[in-house]
Amino acid sequence: MNETDHIKTDSLRAWFLAARPKTLSGAAVPVMIGVALAYTDARDYYVEGTFSWTAAVLCLLFAFLMQIDANFINDFFDFTNGSDDAETRLGPRRACAQGWVKLDSMKRAIAMTTCLACVVGLPLVWYGGLEMVLIGVICVVFCFLYTTHLSYMGLGDVLVIVFFGIVPVCISYYVLLHTCTWQVFVASLACGLVIDGLLLVNNFRDREGDRAVGKNTLVVQIGEKAALALYLSVGIVACLMGVVFWLNGHVLAFLLPLIYLVLHVFTYLKIKRIYQGKALNICLGETARNIFIYGLTVTVGVLI
Repeated sequence: MNETDHIKTDSLRAWFLAARPKTLSGAAVPVMIGVALAYTDARDYYVEGTFSWTAAVLCLLFAFLMQIDANFINDFFDFTNGSDDAETRLGPRRACAQGWVKLDSMKRAIAMTTCLACVVGLPLVWYGGLEMVLIGVICVVFCFLYTTHLSYMGLGDVLVIVFFGIVPVCISYYVLLHTCTWQVFVASLACGLVIDGLLLVNNFRDREGDRAVGKNTLVVQIGEKAALALYLSVGIVACLMGVVFWLNGHVLAFLLPLIYLVLHVFTYLKIKRIYQGKALNICLGETARNIFIYGLTVTVGVLI
């Protein structure tokens, strides 16, 4: 019997599962990289009076809250739109579909989490300027648009690269140093590609169900073989883009992520072997692990 078979409605355990804590690595990694780059540049180039650990922590908390908010929104709308069925779902169980969380409770949770994220993010105006308000609004709007519209149009991968790569890495760096460099931008693209691997394996697993409900993800559009090749490619390209770290004097930040690349290739081979069904959830977990290892190795490499 699965440990989630008997969960009390709206219980603490139900909300813990609805928040999907395993996905928080995807929120943490880009902020880690952005903060590490800002810290070393402030140290190496003697930029005084700008870097703030308080601002760094606020960036991380905002990223965590927005990730949880996105998970709640995804849980609610996928169920109400009929694309998340408890009987046919291949991925990890979802709170609304399983009845762990009432729909009205989820609505209130979405509103509360959105407001809390805005409250946490508002002080960043002090560090990054009024433009942080615009960034926050954009993050909230696209948090809703992803699940309700854009994921059905095959734009999910683009949004991952933007909002799990470019925005968190570059904005974290900007908040801390009031500038951004082309090297940071390249690093943000590499980060977005790595994290997109999680969406690719998720959509690869769900491709048949997505076709049935008209959810035209990138995997559905390009087919299985191309999707597998793309999954492998995002990891390879991201590591190659890491040469920017080498050029900027952080050799280990280029070399250490090769550990990630080896694990990424092994996961790719496992996806290719399993190919379909719930067993691909193993590969989903491995991809999340690989993403965290990428973020950790890049961060350590930059700091050293």
